[in-house]
Order: sequence, then C-alpha cells, then structure tokens
Amino acid sequence: MELLIDKYIKYLRYERNYSSHTEISYFNDLKQFCTFIQNNHPELTLTDVDANIIRLWIVSLMNEKTSPRSVNRKISALKSFYKYLLRIGTIEIDPTRKVSGPKTKKPIPSFVKTSDIEAILNDNQAEDSFETFRNHVIMELFYVTGIRRAELIGLKDTDVDFSLKSIKVTGKRNKQRIIPLSNSTLDLLNQYINRRNEEIENTPEALFVKNDGQPLYPMLVHRIVTNILKWISTLSKISPHVLRHTFATDMLNNGADINAVKELLGHSSLASTEVYTHTSFEELKKIYNKAHPRAEKKEESI
Repeated sequence: MELLIDKYIKYLRYERNYSSHTEISYFNDLKQFCTFIQNNHPELTLTDVDANIIRLWIVSLMNEKTSPRSVNRKISALKSFYKYLLRIGTIEIDPTRKVSGPKTKKPIPSFVKTSDIEAILNDNQAEDSFETFRNHVIMELFYVTGIRRAELIGLKDTDVDFSLKSIKVTGKRNKQRIIPLSNSTLDLLNQYINRRNEEIENTPEALFVKNDGQPLYPMLVHRIVTNILKWISTLSKISPHVLRHTFATDMLNNGADINAVKELLGHSSLASTEVYTHTSFEELKKIYNKAHPRAEKKEESI
C-alpha cells in the first residue's frame, strides 16, 4: 500500500507541482484510509476496495465527529489518488466514482469594512521605521491585489513593472497572473524599494525582507497582519487571508464582474469566487432591512 502512496505523492510533487502542504495533507489522508482497511478489512489492499468500503470509512469518520469539511477533503484526496491509479493502469474501475461526501454549509468569509481598511492605510504613523513602513506597504498590497500570503512572500523586485503599472504574481501550481496597480500603490512600492536598498544590506531577490535582509516567512507575515487588524473589534477572524476576502468583497460590491475577480484572485473555478457574492448579498440584505419600511426589523426596545 505504501509504495502506491509514495508513487502518487511523487506524481503530485514533480508532475502536478502541488504545494508541500497539499502533499502532506493527501499523504496523511491516504495513510488514514490504509489504517482503516488494515484494521477492518485486512484481507483487502488499496486496489481491492470498492465504493461500499469507502462509504464505511466515511461513516466511521462522521462517527468520530470529523467535520464535514474535513471528510470532504479526505474524499477529494481519495478521488485524486484513484484517478491516478486508473490513469496508470493499476486499476480498471474507480471505486470513488459513485461516492459523495456530506453536505457542508459554506461560511461567509470575514472581511474588513472599507472605512476600517482606509483608516489603516491612511495612517501617517506607518513611516516611523523601515519595519513599520514595510508592514504598511504589505497591508496596502494585500488589500489592492487580493494576493495570498505565499504569493506575497514569493514576490521579487522584477515582478513589479512600473512602466506597465502591474505586478506579476506566481500562484498555486506555479500559475502566473498579472494584476494592475494604481499610481499611488506604485509610488508606495518605489518608496519602499528605495528605502530598503538604502537601509538594508545584502538583500536577496525577495521584494519584502526582514531587518537583517532575509526573506519573510509565513508566520511573520501572519503576525504583521494580525497585529494591525487586532484593533478592529468587529472582525470575527484575523489573518492575511481576511484581506484577500476584503479585496474580493469590495470589488464585487462596487460592480466588478465576477469573472474578472476570479482572474485577479487566481481561482481555477468560478465556484471559488462565488462565495464572495454571498457576502455582497448579506450586505445588501442589511441595507434593505435597515432602509425599507416593509423589511424585517428587530423590535426597538421601549
């Protein structure tokens, strides 16, 4: 069993260019499925199981109080694995083809109100030191581009095109996209690069660096963003991804075409982008309920 899994993980790494995070998740999910087979059906191997065995595994996961979202992720890993085995001729029938997971309710993404993010970006105290100025530029870039944390860390100076007023972003599976930038953002980036080159020695190719000239790392970026956003009491969740949600929500709320937002975010399918239309709709409902005389309103306290 392990040989097939190892072969599959190498396929994800070298042929599909999956991230190490995805590799680890898929590996753990498949190992968990193997353990289930060994404990409950030791006479079977990965190539012998059928849809009924997989459904029994799903039931066992649900009985263990595994969340529907996690169960569906594990099923996705299994489907991808058996699709690979079918492609290389190890199996003739995909046992997952008629297997479906539990329904999940997609949560509405948390986002920063426009007034709050504007207050943060207009903070004149952000230029006190290189570090605070860098953090200010990072917040600006997250909000105006909607890029992911890993994409920001991977940016290089050469990715910023001042003549074409754009930035090149390398996303998941090394897919690249071009995002336009405003003159004000470009001016901010130019100020940052000049200041970095003056104050920081031995900088690598990375656009954003630490005080010692080394590239940023994921937890540092998370800490930078959360330290700035923690003062917004209305946020239910704080992370760099909240700024990505904010970008998409503000774009759609201000009339952007959903397909254009999809391209800017680097989503592979429209379904991933559509979650932000629910956010916009929730905002519309609030406005409607507040303004329309026939709308449902909470009873005012007497």
